[in-house]
Amino acid sequence: MCTGVSRLVALFSRIPDSLIALIGRFSIAAIFWKSGQTKIEGFAVDLVAGEFQLGWPQLSDSALELFRSEYRLPLLPPELAAPLAAFGEHVFPVLILLGLATRFSSLALLVMTLTIQIFVYPDAYPTHGVWATVLLVLIARGPGKISLDHWLARCCTKAA
Repeated sequence: MCTGVSRLVALFSRIPDSLIALIGRFSIAAIFWKSGQTKIEGFAVDLVAGEFQLGWPQLSDSALELFRSEYRLPLLPPELAAPLAAFGEHVFPVLILLGLATRFSSLALLVMTLTIQIFVYPDAYPTHGVWATVLLVLIARGPGKISLDHWLARCCTKAA
């Protein structure tokens, strides 16, 4: 019995950290990207649904109304919070997906997650806990070898 468990643990230990990081990066980027897409009009990219609208993005009226009525952040006016959220939910997921400035981008989305948890949806802690876990893994361990951060670090190390 113990030998079987030990073999299973050894097998699971061989899962590459870079694969775990890549799956985490893709998953967390998709969550925030899809949320950001609900806040804008004129620009849509959904690879799964095959939706592409490559226009100039504008903040939607419904997003601004959500920040006025439902989200109501205590420290930022809705006219500032809504475009900042839309911007962050588009820029940081792309950077995380590319593995570029991964730790910084993950930290930014972790702050956004904590803000949502504390001020907007405090009952959604199971969902936000999963998001925070993925983001903390990326902050602590980095994006893995399949990333621009890794490639840039290798180039900088060779140049020095």
